[in-house]
Amino acid sequence: VRSDAALVAWLRASAMTTFHPVGTCRMGTDPMAVVDARLAVRGIAGLRVADASIMPRIPGGNTHAPAVMIGEKAAEFMRAAAAPAGATPTGATPADATPAGATAKGTKGAKE
Repeated sequence: VRSDAALVAWLRASAMTTFHPVGTCRMGTDPMAVVDARLAVRGIAGLRVADASIMPRIPGGNTHAPAVMIGEKAAEFMRAAAAPAGATPTGATPADATPAGATAKGTKGAKE
């Protein structure tokens, strides 16, 4: 590399990040946030973002587990929004929320 222009060209061709990209659709309450706390895109009805782009900062570890949880939470939000009045987010009513045969400890046939 013999000039600043050559150095810049080499850097542009060779540099890369070791981090997973996050934060391009940051969640928050400030004017720069793209999505709200329920992952809904501000100003566009019916659109949600459910991936690592909503993370405001790069996490200390891999983004896979947090991204899966974001997807799970988004699914919960959408089920809750679509559920009839009085139903739980999973679609079950409170009366049928406990599986048949389950005990207070949550296992079939458990001894007290």
